[in-house]
Amino acid sequence: MSDILLEAKNVQKSFNGVPALHNGQILLKKGSVHALCGGNGAGKSTFLNILMGLLKKDAGEILVKGNSVDFTSPIDAINHKIAIITQELSPIPGMTVAENIFLGNEPRLIKGIIDYKKLFTQTQHLLDTLGFEIQAKNKMSELSLAQTQLVEIAKVFNKKNDIIIMDEPTSSIGEKETETLFAAIRSVTQHGAGIIYVSHRLSEIFTIADTYTVFRNGGYIESGQIEHIDRAHLVQSIVGRELTETSKENKVIKDEVIFKSDKLSRHSVFSDISLEVKSGEILGIYGLVGSGRSEFLDAVYGITNCDSGDIYLKGQRLLNRTPIKSIQSGISYITEDRKDTGLVLDASIQDNIAYSSLGRLSYYSIIDLKKIKLMVNEMVNLLKIKITHSSLAVKSLSGGNQQKVVIARCVSTDPVFLLCDEPTRGIDEGAKQEVYHFLETFVSKGNAAIVVSSEAPEILKISDRIIIFKNGKVVGNVLANKVNQEELLHLAS
Repeated sequence: MSDILLEAKNVQKSFNGVPALHNGQILLKKGSVHALCGGNGAGKSTFLNILMGLLKKDAGEILVKGNSVDFTSPIDAINHKIAIITQELSPIPGMTVAENIFLGNEPRLIKGIIDYKKLFTQTQHLLDTLGFEIQAKNKMSELSLAQTQLVEIAKVFNKKNDIIIMDEPTSSIGEKETETLFAAIRSVTQHGAGIIYVSHRLSEIFTIADTYTVFRNGGYIESGQIEHIDRAHLVQSIVGRELTETSKENKVIKDEVIFKSDKLSRHSVFSDISLEVKSGEILGIYGLVGSGRSEFLDAVYGITNCDSGDIYLKGQRLLNRTPIKSIQSGISYITEDRKDTGLVLDASIQDNIAYSSLGRLSYYSIIDLKKIKLMVNEMVNLLKIKITHSSLAVKSLSGGNQQKVVIARCVSTDPVFLLCDEPTRGIDEGAKQEVYHFLETFVSKGNAAIVVSSEAPEILKISDRIIIFKNGKVVGNVLANKVNQEELLHLAS
């Protein structure tokens, strides 16, 4: 029994009498990467918050190294050498990478003065050991989203915790960074640490985990060795049914060009990007983090300006682009970070869906609430958004349903062309299939879409054709059914 780091039995939690977790259980051993699997709303977050002392359990038992614990605050969990890496990043932008990693634990000289030379040396050694290509002296504000995520990971690894919870740690990073992270995880577990790994990217689970547990509808379903199951079994266990995947048979792509970019350039970000997307087509854009993918979409939508080049929508050249003008012309943008740029979390579900289309739902600047409610109900039914009432704050929804609200807001403007940056980031397999189905339905009506994804299996599955970005340039243009994952990564590297 001495190799067991964490054991939870029949953990329960209710909110206002409504059960959120009714049978949470897990067994984590030293040196193990244990995947905690489940769809959005399965109870995983509630369970992890209890493990970290952010919530107090109503019933059940938690044992750390054989000793029963009942945490009342995160400090209790930290004192038991338990740490969590979440997808909700919390850097201090004005501080350096080193100051963020060693915050509260800086090496000091006499009289408590911080030893900055030692601080930067130790931090750089840590980053180099982990294989993270980041400079210790850089300000956090200078880092990309992916680099910021790696710093958060380094911060936890630096404290040599026994139990590390990793909640969607790769949601902001690409495949190259993911491989680096996995190498770091293997190194940490070799020294005896145990990892609870949460990810909706099932390919990662089969790559890095050795054991697994599935939660569904707030309760434990099953656990076992990863090597004893396949993807189909895990998906069915997570969603409770077999999923019908989107088929591309009999798909029609017409000759009409919906969108075209001609030598679009932005200094030091991307250059000479020329591509076109036809009616009925989903064009995938694949590349490593920093290749210019998201920056290209930002420029097309009008969030940033280009130095040169033109874009055309259905043959019409678009000038002086701004997000408002893009919406008016028929372009909509599903951004990669729903909580930062996609939603107003404290606002209602109804308001979030309606924000982008208020102009056409108003009469002489007076908002027509009846039209809004009809439109919101239509979007809720179209995208199968699970809600009890549209007046609730959107932050009360699961990640998958929040993502559907972002899509609903974009679709509510009646676009002909969709820009999608990581449209399935942080959502479960069932919700992913629904997003894929929506996109196929959208383009089948004669529209077109560009999809950026860091997941090679996803970009291969959803795209008709794939453009590969590298260092801000287009280096490949391939049919999705004529290329495999290894070839994509080779082109992007």
